[in-house]
Amino acid sequence: MHEEAIIITCPNCGAKNRVPKSRVNDRPVCGKCKTPLKISTTNNRPILLTEATFRTEVLSFAGVVLIDCWAPWCGPCHMVSPIVEQIASEYAGRIKVGKIDIDQNPTIASQFQIQSIPTLLIFKNGKLVDRLIGALPKNEIEKRLIPIL
Repeated sequence: MHEEAIIITCPNCGAKNRVPKSRVNDRPVCGKCKTPLKISTTNNRPILLTEATFRTEVLSFAGVVLIDCWAPWCGPCHMVSPIVEQIASEYAGRIKVGKIDIDQNPTIASQFQIQSIPTLLIFKNGKLVDRLIGALPKNEIEKRLIPIL
């Protein structure tokens, strides 16, 4: 069985490097050009997803991804946003957290049948494994997220 890993893009050559989570703090280097790899400080913040980046960032990611499907005009979405930020920070290195504006990315909204927002989607190894609808408190989100980790 393979150990869980994260993908780190080399800042020098752009190569994607699979680094076992147990080795992240061992000062990994790029397998192609040997440049030291740094864990991006954005790993503890949600990444902004688009239809163009969705496949690479979510469907091809080996691990757990939590996605906040939202829209700027949605009041409950603004209530969930700080919770999603907290989860991204507290679970950094264990999960990837992203946000996608469904108004700007209607194909993703249609593909995953987003009919109400906020909707949180949880993917594991590129497969949708759970969906949470509405402005849920942090403990309710964690109840559904933690068993998937």
